[in-house]
Amino acid sequence: MKQSLHLRLGQQLTMTPQLQQAIRLLQLSTLDLQQEIQQALESNMMLEISEEESTLPDTEMAPEKKIDNSDSVTSEGSQTDIPDELPIDSSWDDIYENVMAAGTNSADTVEFETQRSKSSTLLDHLLWQLELTRFSERDHAIAIAIIDSVNEDGYLRNSLDDIFQGLQSQLDDLDCDEVKAVLHRVQNFDPAGVAAIDLSDCLAIQLQQLPDSTPYKKEALALVCRYLDLLANHDQAKLMRRLGVTERQLESIIALIRTLDPKPGARIQDSGSEYVIPDVYVTKQDGTWQVHLNPDIAPKLRINPFYSALIKRSDNSKDNASMKDHLQEARWFIKSLHSRNDTLLRVARCIVAKQPAFLEHGPIAMKPMVLRDIAEELELHESTISRVTTQKYMHTPNGIVEFKYFFSSHVSTEGGGECSATAIRAFIKELIGNENPARPLSDSKISDLLKEKGINVARRTVAKYREAMFISSSSQRKRIL
Repeated sequence: MKQSLHLRLGQQLTMTPQLQQAIRLLQLSTLDLQQEIQQALESNMMLEISEEESTLPDTEMAPEKKIDNSDSVTSEGSQTDIPDELPIDSSWDDIYENVMAAGTNSADTVEFETQRSKSSTLLDHLLWQLELTRFSERDHAIAIAIIDSVNEDGYLRNSLDDIFQGLQSQLDDLDCDEVKAVLHRVQNFDPAGVAAIDLSDCLAIQLQQLPDSTPYKKEALALVCRYLDLLANHDQAKLMRRLGVTERQLESIIALIRTLDPKPGARIQDSGSEYVIPDVYVTKQDGTWQVHLNPDIAPKLRINPFYSALIKRSDNSKDNASMKDHLQEARWFIKSLHSRNDTLLRVARCIVAKQPAFLEHGPIAMKPMVLRDIAEELELHESTISRVTTQKYMHTPNGIVEFKYFFSSHVSTEGGGECSATAIRAFIKELIGNENPARPLSDSKISDLLKEKGINVARRTVAKYREAMFISSSSQRKRIL
């Protein structure tokens, strides 16, 4: 083949490093953004946090007028006037060096919520009780195996046979009755009902630890051990016939069972509090809704004036070239942060302008909206709107909600209008919340009630929305007592 050169013209879309950085910062959550800023501060000498120095009033800046407290001494050496402040040979700072000024907003100040003790787990709580209980070495090994099998709710992950088979290789001549005996001792630990095999066993353990004088204790034990399935199905007639009690007595028995804890381990398991920091605040001022960025989500950055001044006075050495690169990267980073905040604020204001009814009346008044509606109005791409609304939160009068919460599909109404899926879920939740517990609403009945409001929703759609809100079916919501 003959070799030749060809000249071809073409256009190709490429993403500059600045654009890639702006897109990456745009999709970061508040926590990830703070970590990104911290990494930039540590790696770039040109970046620093802008600290706005507060100017004190003239009255505070003026020097204090010196008061002549010189003592006039008499011929006998006694003072005629007692001074306001006696002279001392030490100051407050000499004694209390690490005292923090009250009301400071320093970034180094540790929040009170973070000054907590180590979170305790159910496993630690049970092991602590095990060390305080007298066990032989053999029983202690069995108890360790049982406690290791307890999950966070307080139930055994493995069956008793599995625990027995696992211990046979460790202990010689092990009998299943030994494991059962140690299990009964562990079940007497705090909290009541721990190390239970199932729900029936958990409730029975708690009832057995109640005093014998507790009314209807015997009947409640019989119910949870043998007829718990009838209670789950709300079969009142069979329960009364099997237990041989009246309707009033059955009410007292079930009231006693309701005082028990079906998940005893959850009370001991310490889960740390998780806080959502909103990106924007929505407030009503002079009858209009205003959107403001949260100033605490990210510190204000600036170019370090000292290092930037060194570039002008330095030569073309390698160090100077490195400083110029850091300066350019710092400018790009600050510009990307400003672009992120501007886009976030524009999207939030557009959402608020389209959803004023939600701010006034709650989720029931939510209007249907998709990403394309915001993208077309702001002349941005849908992918950009998707990045902005992911893991971004808005503080509204109805609570802190994610930006994605405002976007939902629509359902046609009889009047030719549209109703959002969020509003339909709110209607379903309201109908179920106001229903009669003895006669809960079925999905078909909820569908009919929504049609009376002009919202055409099929029964299977109601069931889908109900399951998405983790609401049980009508048969499971039924309460006989």
